[in-house]
Amino acid sequence: MQPLLGENFDQYREFQYRVEFFLSLGYRVYLHPNTMSDFSSEYSNYIIYVDESGDHSIASINSRYPLFVLSFCIIQKEVYTHSISPALRKLKFSVFGHDMVIFHEHEIRKKLGSFSALGKAQRERLLETLSNIIAQSDFTIVPIIIDKLTLKRFGLDLPHVYHLAMRLGLEQIYKFLCSKEQKDLKSHIIFEARGRMEDLALEVEFRRVCDCQNSLKKPLPFEIILADKKTNSAGLQLADMVARPIGLSVLRPNQSNRAFDILREKIYREQEELFVYPIKAKGPEAGLEAQTPVG
Repeated sequence: MQPLLGENFDQYREFQYRVEFFLSLGYRVYLHPNTMSDFSSEYSNYIIYVDESGDHSIASINSRYPLFVLSFCIIQKEVYTHSISPALRKLKFSVFGHDMVIFHEHEIRKKLGSFSALGKAQRERLLETLSNIIAQSDFTIVPIIIDKLTLKRFGLDLPHVYHLAMRLGLEQIYKFLCSKEQKDLKSHIIFEARGRMEDLALEVEFRRVCDCQNSLKKPLPFEIILADKKTNSAGLQLADMVARPIGLSVLRPNQSNRAFDILREKIYREQEELFVYPIKAKGPEAGLEAQTPVG
């Protein structure tokens, strides 16, 4: 049987956008089982979106938030296409009348941009609905938390914090994909673009880590995509919502944190505790497995 979409990837993307649009309007879309067969043979079932909380500077550390958190959201493509993306788009239509608004945790919290026009009741309903979407969505979070104050105390030869967090995250994602029997298939990891020079440095380091320069000493089957937040990616907006609550749970473990309570069960970890890098006794050369538990 001839595949419905042919061999043109652009046709597939256009088709995907149309499916997501009709889903956002409440239609049910039924796809033939062979619809995507030509496109899925070399790719994994997962897509990963990344965002950060805090800055990666070691020279100047904010004493009120001395952490850098890089959160990797691992999502099954079927879940992303049929659940997460349509739900976020439908919420935008409901609140704003269009879907060009970009959900940004900082702007929502500080009532900036499009969110400045919302009244208190509207804003609370928006936050409640976003929390429900996140709670009901099936995805996994790999959070890499760097304690910059501890890292700085180890001396002058310090790693690039963002690149360090990325390497640790890629290693954990590889372990996750191994557990899902997806390690031999290519997975795309989408980072938010931060500027030409930073993006170039990140891509070089990403490819170096994937080329066996990691603690696993293995090639990692990942491909990097750098996307501007203005692309209005539902996945990047989801990742933006999760990093800060995780950081706050470490910084103020005794403070009420409803957002983290929602995220807690989605966090991928090989042990019970959430960890912070580095372990204070051994320094930054210690592996992820030797981090300090924080609860």
